[in-house]
Amino acid sequence: MKRLGLIQVYTGDGKGKTTAALGLALRAWGKGWKIAIVQFMKDDPGYGEVKALQELDGIDLFPAGRNDFVNLDQPEEIDCRLARQGWELVQSFLAEGVYDMVILDEINIAIACGLLAEAEAEVVAALRQHKKRPQPRAEIVMTGRYATPGVLAEADLITEMKELRHPFAQGIEMREGIDH
Repeated sequence: MKRLGLIQVYTGDGKGKTTAALGLALRAWGKGWKIAIVQFMKDDPGYGEVKALQELDGIDLFPAGRNDFVNLDQPEEIDCRLARQGWELVQSFLAEGVYDMVILDEINIAIACGLLAEAEAEVVAALRQHKKRPQPRAEIVMTGRYATPGVLAEADLITEMKELRHPFAQGIEMREGIDH
């Protein structure tokens, strides 16, 4: 089976974007793929997925954020700097070709909310360049709300998660093992 190195985007206001990407990672890992996950705006060692991923040899997790909420209306300089470092890491992974899958968790919102605003054109250019690389090349998976038109134009697969009902609206708070 050929590894085409397609670009997948999971976006929208519904729950399940990161979960879908992690499901792909698990499936690929089961077939012997080497996977990098760069988590923009995240660095919480208490998340269930972080604990699980630490147990799987062949999936490397790289936080590109801090263990704090990001003000999406006015991101702090540290959040922008960490996002930029994460993007530089992604670029090196794609250039080196070490990984079979590179997941850019929450990059869409990092771009849209200003953490990587100046890099949107750079991200789109990198996606275009990725498509020109010889095969096999890494599958790219991008998650997060507010995927930009430029990112969507380069995607081979786009899934929009749409919230129809959510327990939060019923006053049910985050649940361990389900929401984090």
